[in-house]
Amino acid sequence: MSSIELPIFDKSGKEVGTFSIDPSAIAHKISAQLLHDAVVMYRANLRQGSATTKSRAEVAGHKKKMYRQKGTGNARAGHVRSGVRRGGGHIFAKKPRDWSYRLPRKALQAATRMAVASKIGASRVTLIDALTADVPKTKEAAAVLKALSINETVLVAVESYSSDLYKSFRNIAGVRILPVTEINAYEVLRPKRILMTKAALEKFVAAVPAKTQS
Repeated sequence: MSSIELPIFDKSGKEVGTFSIDPSAIAHKISAQLLHDAVVMYRANLRQGSATTKSRAEVAGHKKKMYRQKGTGNARAGHVRSGVRRGGGHIFAKKPRDWSYRLPRKALQAATRMAVASKIGASRVTLIDALTADVPKTKEAAAVLKALSINETVLVAVESYSSDLYKSFRNIAGVRILPVTEINAYEVLRPKRILMTKAALEKFVAAVPAKTQS
């Protein structure tokens, strides 16, 4: 894959430069299977696992046989807590469980690089020269998105954590802001667009292993 020239904008939406990047230098291939596995893992780790229902041993009711085994014309029946009767316990009762699991660390790191490379290749990454905030101002953050014509779900990736910047973006619907060191394949693939500072992209590219770039 050849290099791509990404335009760099300022807060007013004016183009102030370009950034040359080769997506294959971040990830030499895009594995749909690995991306799928990573997203499934991250979503599984978000599950609460708190669902619970009562089994026949836990519902209220006596254990006495309802009627004799033979001679009534009815089907054989045990006690009233049977799962086939109204008010009985669930036959396969749900119990709290931990759904979380982990894929190998290197596989998750590769999936993150693939996700970013795929977004760059699909022209879904917008670069901005810098994002700063002295005080939390959601109005100013919304104005930046409007100036850049971003009106869809977006991940804002910045070089490092900033409390004021985080508070400026957090109340805007469909916007997620994270330091570039904390993004993962799920966070990258979930929104339709990525807004990334030039410094954040440089930091991300600098962290790519040398053997990946060769």
